[in-house]
Amino acid sequence: LLLLLLLLLLSSFPPPLPSPPHLARSRCARGQQPCDPRQRRDAGGRGGVYEHLGGAPRRRKLYCATKYHLQIHPNGKIDGSLEENNPLSIMEITAVDVGVVAIKGLFSGRYLAMNDKGRLYASEVFTKECEFVERIHELGYNTYASRHHSTEQPLPPGGSGGNGKRRASVKRQWYVSINGKGRPRRGFKTRSTDKASLFLPRVLGNKDHEMVRRLRDSQSSQQHHPHTHHHRRERRRRRHRSRKGADQ
Repeated sequence: LLLLLLLLLLSSFPPPLPSPPHLARSRCARGQQPCDPRQRRDAGGRGGVYEHLGGAPRRRKLYCATKYHLQIHPNGKIDGSLEENNPLSIMEITAVDVGVVAIKGLFSGRYLAMNDKGRLYASEVFTKECEFVERIHELGYNTYASRHHSTEQPLPPGGSGGNGKRRASVKRQWYVSINGKGRPRRGFKTRSTDKASLFLPRVLGNKDHEMVRRLRDSQSSQQHHPHTHHHRRERRRRRHRSRKGADQ
């Protein structure tokens, strides 16, 4: 009888709720791979899943303190533009690691990159040279330094870390920079305090959103009708041949 009463009491309680996914992942056994290795945080400290370039990009226009908008051309050229409504200035900024971003031109389809000589160029594919360290400075301006390229400079005598046997060195970062003429500067000539290295990420305006909408419409029409232009060219050729034959 007591056993029956105990069973009745246990059946009256509701079943335990399942653990949240983030708690379940945290209970993984030690020594094993994490349950969700894709989980990272973006440059602003917000949580999210960023696997390679899987994070949600921020669409911004990088306005330099020299009054130029950074723009990426389809032919690989990098420079600045004074135009307010320039489609080549619309960028997609995606977090690839904590404090590290990739900058891609929305209309050019190329990534901003810096080579080992400090030159900026537009890459068709994402490589390690497309990774930039994003830092927020005063007045809301940001700097973007190459993650993999920098200059090592030895510390002066008596500096910290010097023990007489091995001289300590410090890395001087190379920054994305647009000078007063709208031209990119070499990375090893830049400083984080330079006016040309400070960028203000501007949100898109109404005209910018309209250009993005038109781009989406054109891309979707090309996906649904990939052979439309080919068929038009073929029809024009046939008409030209028929007219040529009639004239002869």
